Amino acid sequence: MSSLDHLVLATPDLAATVAEIARLTGTRPIPGGVHPGLGTRNFLLGLGEGGYLEIIGPDLEQGAPEAPRPFGIDGLAEARLATWALRVEDIDAAVAASRKAGYDPGEPHAMSRRTPGGEQLSWNLTLDVERGQTGLVPFLIDWGPTTHPAANLPVVPLVGLEAVHPHPERVEPHLAAVGAKLPVKAGNRPSLAATVFGETGLVVLH
Repeated sequence: MSSLDHLVLATPDLAATVAEIARLTGTRPIPGGVHPGLGTRNFLLGLGEGGYLEIIGPDLEQGAPEAPRPFGIDGLAEARLATWALRVEDIDAAVAASRKAGYDPGEPHAMSRRTPGGEQLSWNLTLDVERGQTGLVPFLIDWGPTTHPAANLPVVPLVGLEAVHPHPERVEPHLAAVGAKLPVKAGNRPSLAATVFGETGLVVLH
């Protein structure tokens, strides 16, 4: 069983993007935590049905990391919806099933962070953080017994998620292999767009 876990909104200026999301939606994202060694931190906003928006950007208190920050953050001029995560209950089985279906999502590995309240969160995921993975095909994530980050977040309901790609037929088999449901339209360049319902109406994030 799989479902949307979170969307990744990468930004070169975390404070400015958090303020802009708060202005657009009427709901302020809350601090998530720091990613030691990666040079990043995040803010979170619930999307309903157990999903959430992760706004991730440079953590200036860490200084420059040894490797590039994930999701292409160091090369961004503005915020962009970089990729998304699919939640699974048994990541090893999900990876095996995807490979059998013809797509290799990557090898699972463990990560963790501490919340501002001091709680330790741990998870396994297929994201290659050091390569700064982005893309329309989601990475897989398994939270195990950890309390999910979407618990107790302020919510701005997700209305829709869609993608654009020059050759949708190349992406669709990979999406099917990981069990993801994502409409893909033909367009000039690969991109994601999420529509949320804010206090003043619909807001599109891309």
